[in-house]
Amino acid sequence: MNNGFFEALSLLGNENSVDTEVLVEKVKSALLKAIKKAYPYAEDNIRVEIDVEKKKLQMFIIKTVIEDEPIDYNEINIDEARTLKPDTFIGDKIECELDAAKFGRAAAQSAKQSIKGDLRDINRQNILNKFQDKENECITVSVSQVEPGSGTVTVMYDKTELYLFRNEQIPGEKLREGQNIKVYVTGIVNKTKKPIIKISRAHRDLVKRLFEMEVPEIYDGIVEIKAISREAGSRTKIAVMSRDENVDAVGSCIGPKRTRIQAVADELCGEKIDIIVYSEDPAEFIARALAPAKVLSVKVAEGELKECEVTVPNDQLSLAIGNRGQNAKLAAKLTGYKIDIKPELDINLKINETVNETPAENTEENAEEPQLQESGNQDQENEN
Repeated sequence: MNNGFFEALSLLGNENSVDTEVLVEKVKSALLKAIKKAYPYAEDNIRVEIDVEKKKLQMFIIKTVIEDEPIDYNEINIDEARTLKPDTFIGDKIECELDAAKFGRAAAQSAKQSIKGDLRDINRQNILNKFQDKENECITVSVSQVEPGSGTVTVMYDKTELYLFRNEQIPGEKLREGQNIKVYVTGIVNKTKKPIIKISRAHRDLVKRLFEMEVPEIYDGIVEIKAISREAGSRTKIAVMSRDENVDAVGSCIGPKRTRIQAVADELCGEKIDIIVYSEDPAEFIARALAPAKVLSVKVAEGELKECEVTVPNDQLSLAIGNRGQNAKLAAKLTGYKIDIKPELDINLKINETVNETPAENTEENAEEPQLQESGNQDQENEN
């Protein structure tokens, strides 16, 4: 029986990533509860010994040796006691080994449920310990399974299964079993019961963490990422600034021969990345955010309303707006401004219309004055 018990104990520890010593203590506690249920009057006199090295499991009730007939499980007659230990005397304490088979199914089930409960608590705490400092960070995981129907991808991190759901994947990305990928830990939910680690490859801060890993100047704080906007799988815009006038923020992110930016793009399935210099001046920042389009002017609304009107050359309008409005949307998210893009032609037409309307109004007003004068002269002649 002991061999089977210790094999099961070892398997249980491996499956749940629990140290043997910790597991042994939990099993001891569960067995004590089961024995106390089977021997309710002996609960203070029960001892369990588990020796993993010698593969020995022993359970005892400590009984007091008496001369008369025992009244409960805590006592043993002197004659019976001496069959177990010949040099025993009245008043001595003697350990009587228990047979686990005598517990019955109910006691065994109770022990099993207790161990399961303890393991859940251990697993919960292990997960929290493992991931509490990984929240809002980037980790490397291995793809273990891809569900063809739901699209959910199971990944492994340090013997822990995590799930990358379809809406958190990069659109169009085809993941395969055994592939190592980087994911962003967006949070931990249900911490008090069964913790769930939420991960993403579509989150904008994944790009930030990847650049921190690739660009020493960002990691060291010399170059700062001020803002990010992203459409996963398509395009990302990053605004950066340098705290050292001798360090080029954009150049640092791009790297020698584009190695740094290319490494990030490769991890993101070839996603396009625009890096621009951040500016405290909203108009200048908005103009840069609309790159690669050329901007002629930016008129920022006064007051707290974060809106602006941007004028671009006629041939740059489509580029400024982007495919399905993507460039304008990303620029708006990056700057925090609602951007209204106008072509230069529309502005010129409005100016011309205003100029052409002004003389016409003046001519009409001037035409009325002579008529009034003529009428006045005619009345005077009639009076004469």
